[in-house]
Formats: sequence, C-alpha cells, structure tokens
Amino acid sequence: MIDLDKAEKEFIKYSERFNIQDSLLKRKQLHSLRVGDLSRQIAQKMKLSDEEIQIATLIGLLHDIARFEQFTKYGTFRDRESIDHGDLGVAILKKDDYIKTYIEDEKYKDIIYVAIKNHNKYKIEKGLNPNQEMFCKIIRDADKLDIFYEMINIFYQEKEIENINYSIVDDEILSKIYEKKTINRNHFKKKGKLQEMIILLAFLFDINYQASFEIIWNEKYINQLFQKFDFRNEETKQKMQKMQEFLNQYVEEKIKG
Repeated sequence: MIDLDKAEKEFIKYSERFNIQDSLLKRKQLHSLRVGDLSRQIAQKMKLSDEEIQIATLIGLLHDIARFEQFTKYGTFRDRESIDHGDLGVAILKKDDYIKTYIEDEKYKDIIYVAIKNHNKYKIEKGLNPNQEMFCKIIRDADKLDIFYEMINIFYQEKEIENINYSIVDDEILSKIYEKKTINRNHFKKKGKLQEMIILLAFLFDINYQASFEIIWNEKYINQLFQKFDFRNEETKQKMQKMQEFLNQYVEEKIKG
C-alpha cells in the first residue's frame, strides 16, 4: 500500500527545489495536487480496489513532475518548443530510482511510467495491456478535468467580450466539434480566446469514463465556460448557445450510457 500523505509531502518537497514563488510554477504544483485528487475520485466512482485507487492517485500527483525542470530550463511549458514533459517525467522518476521515494512495490513502476508517458500525448500508444490502458485513461481524464477548472478559475478571470462575428473561429474547428472529434491545437493559429476555449472543450471527446463525465456535469464546467463570454454579436450568441446545448447533451448521453 502507498502512504499518500508521505508521497504528497515528497512531491511538494521536490517542487520546492525550484522557484515555487513563481506563480506559473506554483500553479503547476497546485494543478498536480488537484489532479491527484481527481484521479482518486474517478477511480473511486469506477469502484476500483483500494490499491488501484492509490495507484491512480499517485499517478495524478506525479503526472506533471517534469514541469518544474522544463520551465526552469526552457522558460516555457510548450513541449514543442522545449521537451516532451511526459517523457521527461518518466526520466526523472527513473533516475537513481527516484520512484522508490513514492512507492516501494516494484510491480507498479511500469504502470506509473506508462501512464505518465502517455498522459500528454495526442493519442495513447498502441499495444498496452488493459490495466496499463485503464490507468492511462484515468490520468488523461483527470488532467483534462482540471484544465476545465483552470480555464474557469484562472485563465478567464473576467468576462471576455466577443463582439466580432462567428468567422473568428476556424470553420474546421467548428465542424470537428459537431463531428465529436478532438482538435490538435498545434494545427491552428490563435484567433482569440473564444477559439481557444472551443479547442479545449473538444477535450470532451477524449474523456473516457462515465465517472469523469459525472464530475463535468456536477461542476457545470460547460455552462461556466460559456458564461465567461459576453457575446454582443447576435449571430455569434445564437451559434454559441447551440454549441453549448450540443455539448451538454453529449455529456448527458455519456452519463446515461
């Protein structure tokens, strides 16, 4: 069994080796703590064993452990401009067997490494066994849920005024939403916070578990995100209302199964 209190203290100790007074690094520390808790909630709702719940929680806690070294060395969290933080996280935990600081049982190390490696990839790698794939999906869900939380509570602190017409959002992005497809944001140049929000909301189509959709619904993430915008163009307003209804319906259907 894992001593999760000890693991959390060790993670905080590790992150404080860096300039945690920097608000960006502090945000990553808090994000990791929340994702650990979200992973636990998802695993509990899935009625996994106590041991599996602990593993899921630990993966959530450690999934972004590379962010501190990445930002300190490169000055960015953008992987394509620096280094893949999933791969670097695995390297950090493997170096001098640092993983043993968090968990001594050897049989879970590979699961933790695989989940951390895959948490930030566009798609989960092929060839994993069912257990590996399950933990990959739990951490990917938990990470996305906290991204929604951060969008509502950190990124969009005040209402954004969108008074230009609907064409500010790329047509390809809109079509992918209604096709229920995720969007590779690296393929699109930024065109304002509305488009950015819609791209991130497409994460909904890569959510794996009913338990995760229940959290999204209970926290009212979709409605809260659309409420962050003041749509002054009537056409934009109507089309965004349609999209909001579409996404809420999608979540409802996933909860009902």
